[in-house]
Amino acid sequence: MEDNNQLVKNKPTYITQYIATACCTFGALTVGSGTTYAAPSTAQLGALANETNYSLIGGEPLSDSQLSWFSSIVNVGAILGVVLGGLGINWIGRRGTMIACLVPNVLGWALIGLASNFAMLIAGRIFVGVSAGVATIAVPTYIGEIASPDIRGMLGSCFQLMMTVGVLFVFVFGALESWQWLALTCLLPAVVFSVSMVFNMESPSYLLAKDKHEDARMSLQHFRGKECNVDAELTRLQDAVAFARNNRASFRDLGRPHIRRPLLISVVLMVFQQFSGISAIMFNLTTIFESAEADMSAENSSILVAVVQVVATAVAAALMDRAGRRPLLIGSSVVLAASQASMGIYFYLLSEDKASNLSWLPITSLMIFIFAYSTGFGPIPWVMMGEIFSHDVRELAGSLAAITSWLFAFIITLIFRPLQEAIHDYGVYWFFSGMCVVSVFFSVFVVKETKRKTMEEITEMFGGTPKNVSENS
Repeated sequence: MEDNNQLVKNKPTYITQYIATACCTFGALTVGSGTTYAAPSTAQLGALANETNYSLIGGEPLSDSQLSWFSSIVNVGAILGVVLGGLGINWIGRRGTMIACLVPNVLGWALIGLASNFAMLIAGRIFVGVSAGVATIAVPTYIGEIASPDIRGMLGSCFQLMMTVGVLFVFVFGALESWQWLALTCLLPAVVFSVSMVFNMESPSYLLAKDKHEDARMSLQHFRGKECNVDAELTRLQDAVAFARNNRASFRDLGRPHIRRPLLISVVLMVFQQFSGISAIMFNLTTIFESAEADMSAENSSILVAVVQVVATAVAAALMDRAGRRPLLIGSSVVLAASQASMGIYFYLLSEDKASNLSWLPITSLMIFIFAYSTGFGPIPWVMMGEIFSHDVRELAGSLAAITSWLFAFIITLIFRPLQEAIHDYGVYWFFSGMCVVSVFFSVFVVKETKRKTMEEITEMFGGTPKNVSENS
């Protein structure tokens, strides 16, 4: 009976972890709304705006070149944000960095909403991107450090889930508002994000790194529950932080085998995530449906796709710690390849005037694409980024992986319209399909399963020394 009571005391409760995750993932909502804002806005700011009553910059629609930069420049800001976020989480903490996100968010959305020229639009998009980049570093790191190992995958996938909620948020309000009011509306979740973090505790790992041992114990006790004995976990965290302090990582250290292998996996997963075509498609979703000549309106089709994305990501969150990361990646990439191929077939037949009875195909293909992406290649690269690096390289390696994602998102979004002109719509989708096929082989032969593994086990799997890392990622 006494042993049973001891087991109960050692078992953590999750309610405070859920609350903290819900608050900090409002940052993910701002990432989703910030990056997708271009989708409904370009339809108003570009050539299609000639058919609307929305006010335009300088009274003229933006050119295709300007629209490409308007869509893609947010990724440049995000790259800068990743660098600033990597510095911030060490200087002012994970929590402090998320609170500070309010500054670029306010600047960015205000510049866009009040823009009277193209330069203000671009400046605003850059500031919004900075905030998004900071959030993609600070939020997964914070969740990884407060989460218990048995729910780490589920809580980690909430980052991607809330990103999809941000996408839905933009499409719903984008169908109701002008691009100016939509920008000001997007400021609301940004305020909720930063203000809510004022009322949450800093992560125990950061507090230990700053030699605030009593505060670290209080933080860990807060996130594990008052009745949970945290002594063993705190000792492991202290050992891991001490090791990281005595083994500061440099770029040269990234060549060590037990670091190089997880870094390769994380970076390449980010590359394949973008080469699935997700950023180009989401940034241009409204105009894609206009081009497809589907029966449903472009706005309603976009909202439907966003709803599917939210539902699928919620499914992924439930499956993450059951099915595992690797099987979801493999299944996701297979379906992504098939759905992109079918999109290519539709646009090829459309170019040949043979698609009159296939107006259902583009929206069906895109819904399947979004479902597959959201259950695999959407959340998993971010979840794995937060769990496969040991403490001594977490900030450096995680920043490189995040920069890779934003860099390729920028490149692919920028070249999407020129590619359409060069190889036609169908050629673009077949290219993305081919890249998804390649990602199947990478997922099968290179990616390692991390489901329910402790940090010691993950490090040992990559050839490192398990005693030097903490169980809590």
